[in-house]
Amino acid sequence: MSVRSILGALAIAFTAYLAFRALALTEPVPNPAVSYVAFALYLVTTWLCIYWDPSRRRGSGQNRDAAVSHRLPIWATVLALVTTAVVPAAIAFAVGEEFRTAPFATWYLGGLGALMVIVTVRGRPWIAWVGIAILTVESAVLMGPANTLALGLVGSIVWVVVAHLLRFSLDRAAKDTTQLAQLQRAASAWQASQLVRGRERRVQVQRALAVAGPVLTRVVATGGVLAEEDRLEARLAEGRLRDELRGPRLLDDDVRSELDRARRRGAAVTVLDEGGLDGLEEDALETIRHELAETLRSAASDRLYIRTSPHDSIAVTVVGRSGSDQGLSDEDAVDLWREIPHS
Repeated sequence: MSVRSILGALAIAFTAYLAFRALALTEPVPNPAVSYVAFALYLVTTWLCIYWDPSRRRGSGQNRDAAVSHRLPIWATVLALVTTAVVPAAIAFAVGEEFRTAPFATWYLGGLGALMVIVTVRGRPWIAWVGIAILTVESAVLMGPANTLALGLVGSIVWVVVAHLLRFSLDRAAKDTTQLAQLQRAASAWQASQLVRGRERRVQVQRALAVAGPVLTRVVATGGVLAEEDRLEARLAEGRLRDELRGPRLLDDDVRSELDRARRRGAAVTVLDEGGLDGLEEDALETIRHELAETLRSAASDRLYIRTSPHDSIAVTVVGRSGSDQGLSDEDAVDLWREIPHS
């Protein structure tokens, strides 16, 4: 059984207990039918305030088991206030002035107090206080202030105070719980990102050691006196490290091989990932890398610039320049221009 069902059943039982005293007319009253009508109006209004749930009627499925705590619509609060104003006057008219303080005529003090508690719980506490004010003034006029306080008004006021405080406390607890859940999600996301970054750093360090380790070992072994071949390997190692740091998403074995080949023939190569590849699937990245490797395989430029593009349709731009730029325009100096589109 859901929490909503349990709370709804308790509310119905309690309000019915308070209201059914209106049926126990132990004395002949002038207009018993009016008393019954007031009784029916009270029950209909109270039970509507307990169970009316617009989101459930729309089938939205948002927190159905907590429908009792959903805010009442305006028309329901107006109906509750009208009931609070009408029922005391109707009961007073039904029983006559002689029996206004009889138990079967004072049930509305507790019953309408319970209705205002329901209105408070359903998210309209200030409307409930308006209802309590109406009940206080009207019952004091009909029965006198002393009788009103002695026959149950104080208990109704206390119920609404307690309901208001509980509602406020629960709202604060729900808000704090939501904030805590958001903080936990943020902390989990931060921890996950740190784990990913730490893993990436370890991979990069291992790759750097694999690339630069042999060269550094050779430098130490020779005391810094390197042969021309060793100097070339050192320059290649530096280029590989720059590539791994600046554009790791552009690299696979084929691209690395072509970059090495270009550097060995004397070309200056710059690889730079400036964004634009975020969120791409691995298949799309493999296609881009394959086209990049094919472009580098046929390139003969002295300087190669490989950059990712933030453009919606262009993934990578490859620019090649050759010869001296003196006396030549930018367009004349470019001998390779290749735009690799998003697949």
